[in-house]
Amino acid sequence: MNPSSESRRQLDSTVVNIELTLVSIIQGVALFFLTDNACAVMSERHWSGLLYVAAGLCVIFIFWSRSVIHTLTLIRWPLEFGHNFFYIACALGEAILFSRLNRPLAWFQLSAVYAGVVWLLFIYDMRLIRARIPESSNAADQTLYARAKADQLLNIWLLVPLLFLLNLGCAFAIWSRPDLFITRTGHIWLVSIQLASFIVYLVYVARYFNAIAPLFLRSREGPGET
Repeated sequence: MNPSSESRRQLDSTVVNIELTLVSIIQGVALFFLTDNACAVMSERHWSGLLYVAAGLCVIFIFWSRSVIHTLTLIRWPLEFGHNFFYIACALGEAILFSRLNRPLAWFQLSAVYAGVVWLLFIYDMRLIRARIPESSNAADQTLYARAKADQLLNIWLLVPLLFLLNLGCAFAIWSRPDLFITRTGHIWLVSIQLASFIVYLVYVARYFNAIAPLFLRSREGPGET
């Protein structure tokens, strides 16, 4: 094996380990804030808050699963600082969001802001995909990166904008009709819609991973393997 190729593999492995460790730590911190605030909401017997807790848990599921898929598929040497700074900013956004479990208007306002930051992250990460495409060494690599690019564009142009608009619309509805959505607890319907959209997105992520898993395996096989 070429020594330079082996060194590059080791560096790639190191960067992937750093990325996975960072993702696990920051989502662990986010889970702490969600758990802490969920306990406070439940102690006040705000049972409708369970829907917000479930939505918050889905936010963690989505970010963690997308991050792991992204890391295994695209992350290589050198370490991308801007990408990781976005991850840390998103974790901060999650922590602040989870402190608003019992404040529907603030929840949806912050959800819209968070979706906006995630939208920017998807746009920023297109540069990683563009960097990987010229490095494609076999058909599996080319197909894998083509699928990754298609998924990234789908999120940039459709999925994340829809989540952003959903949260913005819910925030506007509560702001304009507090009598309906706060006094008469109509916000429960809004968070139920949000939770359903998160679950649908998680199903999409799972299906996407199942589709690319064989491609990822073949792209990591050695030159002489079949």
